Amino acid sequence: MKILHISTKDLEGGSARAAYRLHQGLQGLNVNSQMLVQKRVSDDQTVIAPQSILEKSIATLGGTLDTIPPRFYLRHTQISFSTQWLPDVICPKITQLNPDLINLHWFNNNHLRIETIAKLGRPTIWTLHDMWAFTGGCHYDQDCGRYVESCGACPQLKSDNNCDLSRWIWQRKSQAWKNVPMTIVTPSKWLAECAISSSLFRNLPIEVIPNGVDLQRFKPVERQLVRSLLNLPQNKQLILFGAVKATSDRRKGFHLLKAALKSLCQSGWQDKIELVVVGASQPDNQTDLGFKTHYLGKLSDEISLAQVYAAADIFVASSLQDNLPNTVVEAIACGTPCVAFKIGGMPEIIEHQQNGYLAQPFEVEDLAKGIAWVLENKERYYQLGDRAREKAEQEFSQELQARRYASLYRTQLRISHNNK
Repeated sequence: MKILHISTKDLEGGSARAAYRLHQGLQGLNVNSQMLVQKRVSDDQTVIAPQSILEKSIATLGGTLDTIPPRFYLRHTQISFSTQWLPDVICPKITQLNPDLINLHWFNNNHLRIETIAKLGRPTIWTLHDMWAFTGGCHYDQDCGRYVESCGACPQLKSDNNCDLSRWIWQRKSQAWKNVPMTIVTPSKWLAECAISSSLFRNLPIEVIPNGVDLQRFKPVERQLVRSLLNLPQNKQLILFGAVKATSDRRKGFHLLKAALKSLCQSGWQDKIELVVVGASQPDNQTDLGFKTHYLGKLSDEISLAQVYAAADIFVASSLQDNLPNTVVEAIACGTPCVAFKIGGMPEIIEHQQNGYLAQPFEVEDLAKGIAWVLENKERYYQLGDRAREKAEQEFSQELQARRYASLYRTQLRISHNNK
């Protein structure tokens, strides 16, 4: 069984990291697994990427050109919006690698054109890492719900035209994929429900397989030791917030966390807590939250990430919309209780008042209440941490994820063989 994963990158970004972890997990089961990427960050020779300066330049240029069409909407919000309109050169590479089955992941930035999926010529699994596959271009719909019918008059483009860019992209997908047999995999039940409700995917088989992490790497570690290594204070309760573009991507909800922390300061927590931010550097004009904030910047290696999770008392994911964030799975694997809004796939990781706290969506005071509730009682806190680790061991191990995928691959290959 020879599997090829198609992803824009291998380690840079949450979806890329999730795909690479699956690749590693399959190799651990002695499955022949390779990745075909636009940009390789690792030194893994089973990850195939452009080698020459010309190939790398074309890949970079394609990603830049893909961002042009949304710019014609001068009032559009600063969000990810992928058009996938330029030709690609992926099919000859697939022919050369000759896999038995292809697993698509996040392939935006013009790594793979919409119309190419119908030309892959192999049994195909598509693992969704966000909503782009069934929308008219956005990666999260901000609850507009237009993908249920056909997109158009896109709120994120600030468009009132039903025949806008989002409708064109949706129509391209509808035409290109209507006769393509694919199985869709989502990491969360929430994303599966969105896909099932969509006009593009409602007639396709959809499976739910959660992302996995290496539980030997992400595990509880003696807190004082890792704080000493990271030069973090020993006498404060540390609140961790982390994401790609942690403070600049509004969907990540840093503005809501700041409001919740201000509320905590007003209720007497200002001398007890400090904030740690991963995924962003200290801004030039830093907001005074009433206590110290440690900006650790971008951490790309998992050893450093695991140390930060283990050093923190609590991880807060204040996202407005999210699938099954790697950050929350990584945090609970390290025995760190999590607080988040009750949205998306969060309830599938965080058990309310069992391994963390689920606040009512976008209620800042309830988010502050949840942080305080986790931190204020030491005996209860240790119980939350133990249950967090237990949850990770039961549902989010890298090996369990790989075994579930390997089983799905074998089923799909058997069906494909029988249909020939």
